[in-house]
Amino acid sequence: MSLKEERMQILKMIEEGKISATEGAELLRAIDQDTNAKESAPLKGASAPRWFRVRITDTVTGKNKVNVNIPMGLVNVGMKMGARFAPEIEGMDFDEISEIIRGGAQGKVMDIIDDEEGERVEIFVE
Repeated sequence: MSLKEERMQILKMIEEGKISATEGAELLRAIDQDTNAKESAPLKGASAPRWFRVRITDTVTGKNKVNVNIPMGLVNVGMKMGARFAPEIEGMDFDEISEIIRGGAQGKVMDIIDDEEGERVEIFVE
């Protein structure tokens, strides 16, 4: 998704009332910071992770229910918003996920199976 498309998506979420103007401003600011960091970061052998991916799979059918990719610059804001929109998520330690990401982990960082809901939640840093 291009930078322009990301901005338009944020503005559309504000317009639809899914997020507040303040939250939208935070997201736009995070996109700008992420873009500036990429432009100023020196190129090295291994690239820094660019995406935070959440995949929720039905354990019975094996089909994806959710597959969301979030730019790393938006992860903190996104996790705060996710906690707001899904307060029913119990046992999910968002601070632990943040620490794992800040520690430089890449690949699959979390794999949770919820037998009660029949779902598998996987979190990747790529």
